[in-house]
Amino acid sequence: MRNCGIKFSHNNSITLLKTGQEKFDDLFKAIRQAHKSVHLEYFNFRNDSIAGLLFKILEEKAHQGVEVRALFDAFGNSSNNRPLKNKYLDKLRAKGIEIYKFDPITFPWINHVFSRDHRKIVVIDGKIAYTGGMNVADYYINGTKEVGEWHDMHCRIEGDEVNTLQKIFLKMWNKVTGQNIHGPQYYRGATNADYIKGLKPDLCESAGNKMIGIVNREPHTSNKIIRQFYLAAINDAQDSIKIINPYFTLNHDIKKALKNAVKRGVKVDIMLSIRNDIPLTPDCGFYNAHKLMKAGCNIWMYKPGFHHTKIIMVDGRVCTVGSANLNARSLSWDYEDNAVIIDKCTTQELDNMFDTEKANCFRLTQERWDKWRDPWQKFRGWFGHLLAPFL
Repeated sequence: MRNCGIKFSHNNSITLLKTGQEKFDDLFKAIRQAHKSVHLEYFNFRNDSIAGLLFKILEEKAHQGVEVRALFDAFGNSSNNRPLKNKYLDKLRAKGIEIYKFDPITFPWINHVFSRDHRKIVVIDGKIAYTGGMNVADYYINGTKEVGEWHDMHCRIEGDEVNTLQKIFLKMWNKVTGQNIHGPQYYRGATNADYIKGLKPDLCESAGNKMIGIVNREPHTSNKIIRQFYLAAINDAQDSIKIINPYFTLNHDIKKALKNAVKRGVKVDIMLSIRNDIPLTPDCGFYNAHKLMKAGCNIWMYKPGFHHTKIIMVDGRVCTVGSANLNARSLSWDYEDNAVIIDKCTTQELDNMFDTEKANCFRLTQERWDKWRDPWQKFRGWFGHLLAPFL
């Protein structure tokens, strides 16, 4: 990954936030203690109770003189069922919150479908940062009627990789707004934000000494970087691979790498949800899962709700938490960021979560496949896989 331009630092702590409640409790507590700046970049803010509470806290911080900047994706906003309206945005700006859309949607509309800003980044005082798979929405806590429970992952980082996430945010901010926000006050110096208290701790012995790198995908500049990470992780695996991902449309190289890993004797476990929030894409994922099952992968189908989590764990030593799905949008089109963590303790925590979640799954077998998927559903999966480069 260094050869691909990814920089790693060794002085980080990382705290896994494995539920929506954990993420928002931790994030809101940290924002309330901000002294200088709060920067947020999300695919969307759903206009519901969680976003309302967040903006109320941000309004209070702006009133205290804290610089508050927020970005969201225009297409992501319009595609959710509770979008932020322009009148509401004007009210937020009047209260001191600078908030902008990335790539506002204009005629002919279709040109805005690709290269969306799918990142989820928050940086507070340049000292601590959050990233992962969750947008701002109450369904991460309450679930939805359509899919039931909604599971996802986030993490909080303290250490030099906060600077990397801040750099990513400010580059996008200046691009969108035409401003030129920069300076050492936005970056971490020699110390962390010890004045921010009461957050969930990193309990690993390696806390403060974890090796982390941020994989940042930008169209035209680092198009292949997410694919390169996943291929390197899978191809270098010697013992085990565990994957949870919601949109499992894959590409040829990743499918081939997973099959080759099994041939090398690597134990490959993949967890997918039987429920999903969009059409056709899950059918393509089920088709791929069936093919990989026949190649020797262990496929676990999660039943209680929708697992929107995007993680991989390799050999109990390396893992990632981030925004990138294993679909064409994340691998070939959108702005994404993933934290790559080289740490046994953090990886073990995710391994343990995976093993616990297996109790809520059924293991895919040929017999179960034939009972679960009727001929029409199997056809949809086959048809969907033909469209994988666009899903």
